[in-house]
Formats: sequence, C-alpha cells, structure tokens
Amino acid sequence: MRANKKSKAFKRKLKTAYFSAVNIDQVKDVTIGDELRSVASEFPELLALVEITDNGSIGRSWTYQTLLNDSLQLAEVLSNRHKKGTRVAVWAPNYPEWVILELAVALSGLVLVTANPSFQAEELEYVLKKSQSKELFVATSYRGNPMWKIAKTVASKLSTVQGLNDIRKLKKYINKNKAQVVRLNKPLPKVLPNDPVQIQFTSGTTGFPKGAKLHHMGLLNNAMSFQKRMGMEMGDRWLNCMPMFHCSGAAMAALGCLTLRATHFIMEKFEAKNWCEIVKSCEITYLQAVPTMFVEILSEWKKGNYKTSKIKGMSTGGSSVPPSLVQEINKVFGVRVQIVYGQTEASPVISLAWSDDTFDNITRSVGQPLPNIDVAIKDPINREIKNCGEIGEICSRGYNTMLEYHQNPEATKEAIDNDNWLHTGDLGVMDENGYLAVKGRVKEMIIRGGENIYPREIENYLLQHEDISEVAIVGIPDEKYGEIVGCFLKFKIGKSIDSLELKQYIRGKISPQKTPSFWVQITEWPLTGSGKIKKHLLREQYISGLLKAMPR
Repeated sequence: MRANKKSKAFKRKLKTAYFSAVNIDQVKDVTIGDELRSVASEFPELLALVEITDNGSIGRSWTYQTLLNDSLQLAEVLSNRHKKGTRVAVWAPNYPEWVILELAVALSGLVLVTANPSFQAEELEYVLKKSQSKELFVATSYRGNPMWKIAKTVASKLSTVQGLNDIRKLKKYINKNKAQVVRLNKPLPKVLPNDPVQIQFTSGTTGFPKGAKLHHMGLLNNAMSFQKRMGMEMGDRWLNCMPMFHCSGAAMAALGCLTLRATHFIMEKFEAKNWCEIVKSCEITYLQAVPTMFVEILSEWKKGNYKTSKIKGMSTGGSSVPPSLVQEINKVFGVRVQIVYGQTEASPVISLAWSDDTFDNITRSVGQPLPNIDVAIKDPINREIKNCGEIGEICSRGYNTMLEYHQNPEATKEAIDNDNWLHTGDLGVMDENGYLAVKGRVKEMIIRGGENIYPREIENYLLQHEDISEVAIVGIPDEKYGEIVGCFLKFKIGKSIDSLELKQYIRGKISPQKTPSFWVQITEWPLTGSGKIKKHLLREQYISGLLKAMPR
C-alpha cells in the first residue's frame, strides 16, 4: 500500500503500527451553537439547508441567518421546558426539521437521542427507557411504518416521556409554548465544548446497543476534518442521502457543511433516480453513500444518460467496497471514491482515503488517520503495540473520543483504557505509511483448529469476483475444529455461481484452511440501522436451519 509520490498523504516511515497525531488543523474549542452563530454573523445570506422531498422535488430552503433564527426560537422553548443536560429524542427520517432540532438542542444545552425510523415498538422503548428521554419528536409515518401510533403506545408505558410532538409541526410547538418563554424570560444556559450533545446508540451487531455519549467539540471538529480531507470548501453543495439518526448524517453531513460554510441538501428518502436528478439539476459537488446505494446509482445514471456532473468528491464505507465498484465510480463520475473508516464512539471518523490516493491504496485500505488523532494497532490481549503489517485491534485517541457509554461504566471502562485509547473492537493492520486496512471484528475472528482466521481477508478476495456483489464470512461452531468458515453471499443481478466454482476460485487465492466449508446464497441481509450486516443473526439462522447451504 505505497503512497503516491504526488499524493497529499502524510509522509511517514513507521516500524511499529503507531501513527502519532498530525496537528495541521487547530481543534476548535467551540460549541455547535457558537459555530452556527459565527457563520450566520459572517455569511447571513449564504444558503445553508435545502429540502429534497419524498418524491425528489426541491422543497423549502434556509439561509444561515434563517436557520439560526428558527433554531434559536426552538432552543428558547426547549430551555424553558428542560434543565441543561436533559435528554430529548428524535425519531424521524431526513426532514429539515431534524437539522433544526439538532441545532436547537445544542443551543439549549440539552442532549439529543437519535432513533432509527425503521424501529418497531420494542426497539423504540429500549432507546427511550435507556436514555430517560423527556420528550420525543416523531414523524407520523415513514415507508409504511406507523410511527406516531407506535410512539403513542410506547410513550404511554414510560413515565419518563412527558411530551410527544409531531416533528413536522415545530412552528406550532413553538407558538404553543411562546407564552411561557415570555413569562419566564429565561436565558439560554452556558454551554461548553466538552458538554454532551448527542447520544447515539451503537449498531448492536453482536448484542444490545449501547448509547455513545458524544460532545460538541468532538462532533464539530471531526466533521470539519472529514470534509477538509474530502476537499470541500465554502459554497460547495453536499447531497445527504445518509440517515440523520447516524453520525454520517447528523455530523459528517450536517455539521460538516456548517463548519465549511457549505450548503446541505437533505434527502428525505433515497431513491436512485431522484438522486441522479438532484445531482444534475442542483449541481451537487460532494456526497456520501454506502456501496449498495452506489450500485443502484450507477445503474440509474447509465440508464438515464446523464453523462456529466459537477461532482468533485465522493466517499463510501460501512462495509467492504469491491474494487470493481471503485473503478466503475471513477469511470462514470471521474473521481476516486474515498473510503472512510470509523465508529460512533469516535464521532465517528478515524481514517479516510485521500482523493488522489493510488487505486491500490483506495481498494486495499481505509486511508490514513484524520489530523489530531493518534491511531495504533494493539494486541487484543496484552494491548502492546504491534509491528507494521501485523494484525491487531485498531485503537484511536484524541479530541473525538466519546465521553462515555450512557450509564454503563463497565462498558465504558472496557472501551476506553487508562491512557485514553478507544478500543474499537475492529481488527486491522497498518503499513509503514500509516495506511489502515480493516480485517474484521475482534469478536468475529474465527479460530479453526487453533489457527486465527480473519473474515475481512476472505471477503476482500471474494469481492474481486466479477459476479459477486456482497459477502459476509462467519464462524460456525464445529465439534472437530471448534469453528469452521461459512460464507454468506449475494450475486450480482442475473449472475449465479455454484459452490464448486466458488471453492475453486477462492482456493486459487488463499490457503485451504481459510476456504469456506459451505456457501449460502442470500436474498436479503439482516442489517443494523447503519447498514452493517448482523453476522450473529446469520450464524443463528444457519444453525437453526432457517438458512440452507448451496448444494455441494
């Protein structure tokens, strides 16, 4: 994974897998509210937020001044209703009101708890109960999910939830409480950069989600560093089709645009055709999407004969990215997609590829660490730093680390050690230039007959096959070996490969003990809210007989 001689990449010659922080950007010691006030003062008429409705049409818009005004009005109401630090939950898709609520909560010193619009009653109840949220702002429905009905049922069971509000009717909510604001005349509280501002529940790929408590300085600076690495500048246009309940939408998109004085185009719902129309008509310059979205986007773009765009940068991540997809994006849009790596607990970005990285670096790594963040590969057992090229746990340290897991000191102690290293639970390697490559999860490592096998290595080789679109390698209990390697995969539309051909293909690339013992064709993945495959569910479904192996 050699760095391009002309690359913007940091120049390092490492022996051990420890990349000390590059301090090229000053970490801003400000709050989200401070930043919003600053932008509105400097550039009041700059376009801040544009709504892309459910059907793909352009809706309402806000300048930075009107965005501040609306956010302040809501913040005054929230501050009069709740003391500083109170949790307020949002359960809604990508509405502009989501952004206004996010900013208002930050201005009023409260903590926003985010929930996935696809949640059902038990999932919503878990998040509200665990966070002790006092109010819930909710959509009436989304993609057939009767959210208001579910919310009413759940809220009636929880004494902590004192208010249930339609998020699309913020003006009505403000007017209803305006008299109390005038009567009390209570000023907004003093908010500090290290104060908590959001609780985002982790994806829960291996169990119940934990609430990562994130602070102003971490979210704001991380979003700024991410967008700077992307190359975004003042006046650029970011199309956000990523979910707002996740850091990719609420931080990387919304706060990234705020810090760089760019325009945030927020899509209520991702549809490939609408995406293509907006990219073309609104002259979008930067965006992020997950690999499955890009597959749909490429198909629609070619079908619609859109030809050229104004796009200057794209990023993707969240799962393995096939090299063929990277090549196709470059061919169609003329940019090198930048692979991102991180996790909610890191606010969320730890590393990102550079726009001018080599094809080898982009397809075989997740880039170099962002500025002001230490990254190391450590032994999962004794926590010693590994040598370059050796597999260990990816650990990071810096301003971006979460404060804690909400009311879970045991999990916090396990995740953040005494030297302030965040242990991600991801296995990876680092080369001499500081480029990271992810090899899987510590808890997903397969031990077959006493030998460690890393799922990501096998997945990456299989993704090189032109007929395979997605892969998940999972360890399955076995009496003889302890565990065996199982492969769950999706083929590209109209393609199919039998198990013998799959075995022959992978045996030409890796050693026999790493070769999957069986192959399962998947039509629909079990996914977390952030789009990660729930491997533990695949394992359970295979063991129970719900999923069947392909004929040998």
